[in-house]
Amino acid sequence: MNKKIITSAFSNLYTDQRIEKVCRTLYENGYEIELIGNDWKGAEQMERPYPFSRIHLTSKSLKTAYFEFNWKLYHQLKKKADHNTILHANDLDALLPNYLISKKLNIPLVFDSHEIFSEMPAIQGKMSQKLWRYLEKEIVPRLKWMITASESYAKWFHKKYGVSAVLVQNAPRSLDFICEIPENNPKIFLYQGSINPFRGIDKAIMAMHHLDGVVLKIAGDGPRKKEYENLVLKENLQHKVKFLGQLKPEDLRKITAVADVGMSIEENGGESYLYSLPNKVLDYIQSRVPVLLADLPEMQNIKKQFDVGEIIQDHQPENIAISVHKILNKGRKNYQVELQKASKALCWENEEVKLLEVFEKASEY
Repeated sequence: MNKKIITSAFSNLYTDQRIEKVCRTLYENGYEIELIGNDWKGAEQMERPYPFSRIHLTSKSLKTAYFEFNWKLYHQLKKKADHNTILHANDLDALLPNYLISKKLNIPLVFDSHEIFSEMPAIQGKMSQKLWRYLEKEIVPRLKWMITASESYAKWFHKKYGVSAVLVQNAPRSLDFICEIPENNPKIFLYQGSINPFRGIDKAIMAMHHLDGVVLKIAGDGPRKKEYENLVLKENLQHKVKFLGQLKPEDLRKITAVADVGMSIEENGGESYLYSLPNKVLDYIQSRVPVLLADLPEMQNIKKQFDVGEIIQDHQPENIAISVHKILNKGRKNYQVELQKASKALCWENEEVKLLEVFEKASEY
């Protein structure tokens, strides 16, 4: 009999595609799944083939929301977990209650580190960073099963804590590419994802001064959205930059499919960004859209294997524009052979095999 898996995350679950893919794969392979998130920043209606719930948080600040969630999650896990359970914690902000219950009941715990949480730009130099680092240092070396989203992350955790994390990239499911490549006028330069610092969005906005016949579309939401909207107004670029807001995954896929260039030019805002392989890179590739990439290790690695776009020289707006021009001049059609090869290699169907192996081992515990 397959064990029950309780998956938990500090997330409203709605837009977290990694958690959705992981849970669906486990569910389709005979595991009984229960997913627990929270209603911080809203609780969009959603449907899943397995039970899910969101812990209600009353906290007004993120700092207290973390404490409240961990406290309430501990009590939920205490109620729901038994000796036939595998606990599955997503990221450091859900790890402590899972670890405590796994020790209390002597049951397996699988930790999925989507990023290096303790090195995120948002907590750099803050008191909270010391707390997260302490938690990481105390728990991660003791973990038996761990997965993570990039090869560089796996190396970082191994070097720092001696733990062997299995690489399960956050690749999208394989798409059969059948749509016609549109002849856009103006050309579409697309950013998708959170509107956070260190994503290169402000530099891309400034690059629009050097790009004619091109519109920058920004799909997503986040703490810097208002600031970047004001930058567009200040620079008088309203005709060249469009904010699309937060889109449902299926609507976002439609937008991505018609773009001429996809953008992932993250800056080095600490080790979590330095070693990341952003989901959007793999989403663009699966939609057969050439990618403008940052000069960071995981993106260099993709470019070495597959000629799917261009790496920017640096984040100077003129140099961003030069690289966009290179892609547009070559044309989306001329990247298709390499994008096709990359899409076959970098898809969820290849990643879920490794995921299932981890849970099979945990089941035998």
